[in-house]
Amino acid sequence: MKVTVAKEAGFCFGVKRATDFVEKELSGSAEVYILGHLIHNRIYNEQLAARGAKVIGIDDVEAIAKQGREARVIIRTHGIPKEQEQHLRALEAQYPNLLIEDMTCPFVKKIHKIADENTGAETTLAVVGNPVHPEVLSILSYAKGESVVFDSEEALDAYIKQEKNPEKSIILVAQTTQNTSLWKKCEKKFKKVYTNAIIFDTICSVTEKRQCEAAGLAQQSDGMIVIGGRESSNTHKLFEIASTHCKKCVLVEKAEEIDKSDFAGCISIGITAGASTPSGIIEEVYKTMAEFENFEELLEASFKTLNTGDTVVGTVMSVSNNEIRLDLGAKATGVITYDQITDEPGADLNAMFKIGDQVEGFVIKVSDIDGIAVLSKKRVDSDKNWKYIVEAKENDTVLEGKVVEAVKGGVLISLSGVRVFIPASLSGVPKGGDLSTLVGTTQRVKIIDINEQRHRAYASIRAVLREERKAKEDAFWATVEEGKHYQGTVKNLATYGAFVDLGGVDGMVHNSELSWKHIKHPSQVVKVGDVIDVWVKSFDKETGKISLGYKTDDMNSWYVFKNKYAVGDVATVKIVSFTPFGAFAEIVPGTDGLIHISQISKTKIAQPSDVLEIGQEVEVKIIDIDEEKEKVSLSIRALLEDAAAEVAETADAE
Repeated sequence: MKVTVAKEAGFCFGVKRATDFVEKELSGSAEVYILGHLIHNRIYNEQLAARGAKVIGIDDVEAIAKQGREARVIIRTHGIPKEQEQHLRALEAQYPNLLIEDMTCPFVKKIHKIADENTGAETTLAVVGNPVHPEVLSILSYAKGESVVFDSEEALDAYIKQEKNPEKSIILVAQTTQNTSLWKKCEKKFKKVYTNAIIFDTICSVTEKRQCEAAGLAQQSDGMIVIGGRESSNTHKLFEIASTHCKKCVLVEKAEEIDKSDFAGCISIGITAGASTPSGIIEEVYKTMAEFENFEELLEASFKTLNTGDTVVGTVMSVSNNEIRLDLGAKATGVITYDQITDEPGADLNAMFKIGDQVEGFVIKVSDIDGIAVLSKKRVDSDKNWKYIVEAKENDTVLEGKVVEAVKGGVLISLSGVRVFIPASLSGVPKGGDLSTLVGTTQRVKIIDINEQRHRAYASIRAVLREERKAKEDAFWATVEEGKHYQGTVKNLATYGAFVDLGGVDGMVHNSELSWKHIKHPSQVVKVGDVIDVWVKSFDKETGKISLGYKTDDMNSWYVFKNKYAVGDVATVKIVSFTPFGAFAEIVPGTDGLIHISQISKTKIAQPSDVLEIGQEVEVKIIDIDEEKEKVSLSIRALLEDAAAEVAETADAE
């Protein structure tokens, strides 16, 4: 058997720079901490941990600094979000015993600079990469405007299809380990659709060479081994490329995982490795393959034994509505039934799988008599999704999922197939409120705690709401000014005024600002939930108090009256009350006029009620307006006299 190792296999420059630095620091006196895993290689990270390197989160750094001991905090090769790095630098300046060492890959730092210098409020940063990968999350943090991530050609097509502005300013970059084939397709489409696109080819040159070499080696080999961490992006890209050109292709983290039967009948074997794979592991794999003496040995190994609890990879041989069958390269045929594939009702297995697909399954039961191995895909997916949850905790990532059930003390939310518990106190529902109102809703959460051994995680809706509210508050205080108008929502009412939500910040409209007339309670003008137009009278950023105005001239009944009537005009009014000296009548809502008892009738009357009734509508003439006191004098008598004079004039004319 001929075994060939790719020249570009193993540590790249950026990874070697980081690992060399950390290994040197571990030999010193300072305590060494790493923000997340230094690289995506489980075995190597375990070796670092055994030597004393501690993996921490961003929230742990200040507590470490306060201990007073000399400490080195290493930023991993994939980088961290901009705001986290700024936080670390502030702590470094505050604590002399703390030293922050940035081991972010230079190629990743270059993309940070591109995003920082080329984006603005009117631009869109487009990234071809994995949306939940730490590298991509760090890149997105440098975008000053809109950002979007594509992990497939289909995702890009969907985005372009709904695009309304092909002339928008768009900046295109790629994750450093992106598949070059996908990148070239995306680049071509962007040039065609977006006339103002600025494109930066940010795929690491070493990555590109490694992928090209892997493709060539796979084409020339009967079998292919890709070595690297299962969570490593560049390793998975290599596996995808190698699998395209070589049917017998496996992904392993170490030599012990190699199964001889996978290469039965192979004459030539190619080996490549991801950028985070130590040379020692590559050598072990090479030695293991070189020790395979002949075809007979491999053929015998092909009749491998399956055990309950094993995780195996098989090739899809057939698909039906109820199950799929796999060739496991063993005596037993793998069978995965519908209920062990998905929980989605009505899922179409024929649409999900095709002949030749590689599927990973967990062995539930093996029957040597029937030659059947019952497998579970859901179990494997669950394990993979758990890693996704752990990574989200490490990276402080916001996840989105659907609340599926209300249970004692909280609710359960499904995050990529993993059920995560949200305590009632962190659900955003007021104490004693009905948690079932969350069931069926989509919520954004942060993972706040995990139990690795029991595969249990705890999440918080409130943590996300708190951060979003803080962001809204910061945005509000950065732009607020006296006289500025806002569309606000009435949040609650007090005896002295209404509190209005301005979008994350509350202001108060005093009763005197709600109406031109005296009111006893704000409910006389507004109610909770009303959306009203308010303006800022004054504000104090230190105390957080905002005084709002609401009433306008259009709401002033005197203003309405003055714009509609003048002295001498005739108006239809409604009698609203009596006094010994006359009757008050409503001219417009909020403004009344007085009809003096002497102006009610041409003849003398004892009291207004002798002639008028409450609620009666009558025509009057406006005979006087007191601007200063806002009083109006009305007369029925004047109209009667005018009518009599008119009749007399007509008679004289005849």
